[in-house]
Amino acid sequence: MHTTSLFSRPAWAAILACALLAALLPVLNLSFPDGHALHVSAYTVALVGKFMCYALAALALDLVWGYTGILSLGHGVFFALGAYAHGMYLMRAIGRDGVYQSHLPDFMVFLDWKSYPWYWSLTEHFWYCMALVVLVPGVLAFVFGFFAFRSRIKGVYFSIITQAMTYAFMLLFFRNDTGFGGNNGFTDFKRILGYSVTAPATKAALYLLTLAFLLGALLLCRAIVRSRLGRVLQAVRDAESRLMFIGYNPLWFKLFVWTLSAVLCGIAGALYVPQVGIINPSEMSPANSIEMVIWAAVGGRGTLVGPIVGAFAVNGLKSWFTAALPDLWLFALGLLFILVTLFMQKGIVGLLRGRSFRRAGGVAKEAL
Repeated sequence: MHTTSLFSRPAWAAILACALLAALLPVLNLSFPDGHALHVSAYTVALVGKFMCYALAALALDLVWGYTGILSLGHGVFFALGAYAHGMYLMRAIGRDGVYQSHLPDFMVFLDWKSYPWYWSLTEHFWYCMALVVLVPGVLAFVFGFFAFRSRIKGVYFSIITQAMTYAFMLLFFRNDTGFGGNNGFTDFKRILGYSVTAPATKAALYLLTLAFLLGALLLCRAIVRSRLGRVLQAVRDAESRLMFIGYNPLWFKLFVWTLSAVLCGIAGALYVPQVGIINPSEMSPANSIEMVIWAAVGGRGTLVGPIVGAFAVNGLKSWFTAALPDLWLFALGLLFILVTLFMQKGIVGLLRGRSFRRAGGVAKEAL
């Protein structure tokens, strides 16, 4: 399919239908009581909301990997930092409703902290923490990317240092003296903007906000890919040396898309934490970043919609496996990645496109 169109009319129809179906789920949950044929359980709504956060992170990864050729094995750190930034506000919003009825979070009281550390200043303000959601992953990505790209680190070497980065942050956040809850992280949230986090209406609002951000990010990434900037990014992926020869400096193009991808991941994390109800350093584990790569590969990297499909498909499979055959999930995940790499390199979306093209070719031949 040509880059300027990116999505065919049937693809747009499918995207719109899926978006409308997804938007309908919380409405059915609130409108019909338990036991009704049209009722959708709160568990299903929460699960789909979580999958949409993962899909947003996978889309962000596809922008740098699928279209710029930068394979990151550390996007989990950006996701977690966005979640922690929002979690700081949610912890402050608990007030004195914690176990120890202190103005400090329970984990700080337990660890004998007497006051908030300086970097918790102003975190009682929602919009300040929302700024942190964007700035913290964005600044980290900009600084890290500037030095890495200026040194012309690429390929497997870049992937390795991104994994080292997320592992270092995970070890840092596991420490109790960093002021982020250590091993347990942040949990037991009560309110967001004065509304109960556990109220069905609040959960529905968070769900719909996540859907809106996912669709908005998809349109933003599509606009970038179709623009002149997008063509330069794909030239970086396909022939960076030739691009430099004709006078382009890839540094700033790579740095822009890398930073934007990190910000989108941070937003995904911020949407994730109030819906799931917990954030801890395990979200920064290198395995989580590798899973993001698998989502993009399974769905079809370099397609934008493919990583979204992959995030839903892989995490849906994970939910079933961890309930039915929990000991076999990692083996199944590894086998899935091997099969996709060997037999379905363009992923689910690439497979569907190939079938549609063959079908269209058959129709054309019959017409002749």
